[in-house]
Amino acid sequence: MMVYPDPQWTCPSTTPMLQLYDESYRVNVVEALQEFWQMKQARGADLRNGALVIYESVPSNTQPYVCYVTLPGGSCFGSFQNCPTKAEARRSAAKIALMNSVFNEHPSRRISDDFIEKVVGEARSTLKSTSNTSSEDTSDEGDPNRGIGAFRFMLEANKGRTMLEFQELMTVFQLLHWNGSLKAMRERQCSRQEVVAHYSNRALDDDMRSQMALDWIAREQETSGALRRELTQAERELEAARLAGRELRFPKEKKDILVLAHSQLNVS
Repeated sequence: MMVYPDPQWTCPSTTPMLQLYDESYRVNVVEALQEFWQMKQARGADLRNGALVIYESVPSNTQPYVCYVTLPGGSCFGSFQNCPTKAEARRSAAKIALMNSVFNEHPSRRISDDFIEKVVGEARSTLKSTSNTSSEDTSDEGDPNRGIGAFRFMLEANKGRTMLEFQELMTVFQLLHWNGSLKAMRERQCSRQEVVAHYSNRALDDDMRSQMALDWIAREQETSGALRRELTQAERELEAARLAGRELRFPKEKKDILVLAHSQLNVS
């Protein structure tokens, strides 16, 4: 079992900090967000895909409008306010992303030995409280063939990076777990260490999404209605997380993969 703790990866309080970026201050948050990441790159940040901030507006002819923004490193945020225009939705997404980008610079957000011990401890507590897993399954966290060991392995391989910069790798493994791919690889006798080492160098791209979409098409063909139920749940999760101002990459990727599977199934 792959374990993902639920610490506050995002800024714990939105209201006070958002006042810094209120329109009364005449801050262009869209420009400020792009400049922030360009500055980080200029200062030597390891941004594999460059410093470009990517916006995605949800197609709609009526308000409220919704926009998502994906940051270098993979983190995603969305407009969390009731936005009457597409431009306002873009600013709302940029606002929450900029707030979290600034908060992410705090030393507590950087992956260090102390940070790893803290979040691995949280992961073990989460696993014990949400499952009937035996102590044998959770005791050897140093073993990379176990879920907590794999999580520690990923963190230790990314020491010095911040959590927002680590987000894409984290999302890849969340998706592999959700999709059942990790279980399938384990059944093929692949060690968790081998899987982590392989996917640490893979981007979350269209090829990976397409493969996961094919897996869900196969599930739908085996169990009619499975795809629609999963998509409905994913849409609810994404909407709730967006309105709460949370980081969205995992729920958004889930929804996008399921929408892709649904569209391909309809075409076929």
